[in-house]
Amino acid sequence: MDNVLFVFGDFVVTLATAIAGGVALAGVLLLILLVASLRAGRERAEDAAAAMARSAEMERHLASLMQVQSEMTGRMQTMSEIFGSRTSDLARLVNERLDSTSQRVGQALQETRAKTDEGLNKLHERLAVIDRAQSTMTSLSSEIVSLQSILANKQTRGAFGQGRMEAIVGDGLAPNAYSFQSTLSNGYRPDCLIIMPNDAPSLVIDAKFPLESWQRLAAASNPDELRQAQSGFRSDIAVHVRAISEKYLIPGETQDTAFMFVPSESIFADLHEHFEDVVQRASRARVVIVSPALLMLSIQVVQALLRDVRMREQAHLIQKEVRELLGDVARLDERVNKLQTHFTQANRDIGDILISTGKVTKRSERIDAMDFEEPQRLAGE
Repeated sequence: MDNVLFVFGDFVVTLATAIAGGVALAGVLLLILLVASLRAGRERAEDAAAAMARSAEMERHLASLMQVQSEMTGRMQTMSEIFGSRTSDLARLVNERLDSTSQRVGQALQETRAKTDEGLNKLHERLAVIDRAQSTMTSLSSEIVSLQSILANKQTRGAFGQGRMEAIVGDGLAPNAYSFQSTLSNGYRPDCLIIMPNDAPSLVIDAKFPLESWQRLAAASNPDELRQAQSGFRSDIAVHVRAISEKYLIPGETQDTAFMFVPSESIFADLHEHFEDVVQRASRARVVIVSPALLMLSIQVVQALLRDVRMREQAHLIQKEVRELLGDVARLDERVNKLQTHFTQANRDIGDILISTGKVTKRSERIDAMDFEEPQRLAGE
């Protein structure tokens, strides 16, 4: 029993000491466990009391919650009734609004459809116009192609200009007022001679034009080519104007001014706009450049002059016709007066006839009424 178990510093632990310490430790542990058990029981009692209090509190809360739930149920029913009535009113308003909106939308759609139909009809009409214009443009393009083929050949191009000039002159003047390709005293043959009245010198019209030089102007792709084309065009025009001035201006036989016919209004406009010096040079050479419109106007002026000359030549015939017309008017006035006299006499005769028919009518009425006193009285008077 005195066996030493271990030494802890100066203290020697033996077996007996260990057993005594264990017994004491066990008692202490038992005491601790007892105290802990008592404390746990007290705590359980307190917890049970607290749980009962909480349960009572929970029951009170549950009762209040049930009361609140019942109140909420009543309020929810009231609100559901209110919401039901409000929902029905809202549905009715929405249906009314939808009906009015549908009606307005339908009316708007009908108006839009009518406007759309009207617009489509106008569009169809315009498309028809465009189709006609397109067909016209197609025919014009084919005519332009044929015109280009005509203008590509120099002889054909000259014949085209000559033909257009002849058409203008032939439409405006009488056949004896012009001549084509007539020979002058110097042997040259101008394209047209307008025979002026009173043995005045004839007017020369030349239908040639340097179209190749003009086409080089349109085909120029840079400033150098454009300057060269302009210089060549001015030179060709100068040569042509000089030829007209030298060949066709003969004193006493032709007028001192000749016409150079340009068969295109656009070329004539560009010529006056961009080549004013050429026009002025031709004017100084007594050569007037004319377009189809100007030539037509000049032909109308010549036609008016010829008409005035013919009227002066036929003035005595006109006076004779006027005198005869005055005689016819006098005879007509005499015959109208006679007819008026006949009408006056006829009116008087008709008045007498009406008086007689009135008397006959009155006598017939009295005879029909067997009234013979009035006629006897009238006879005695």
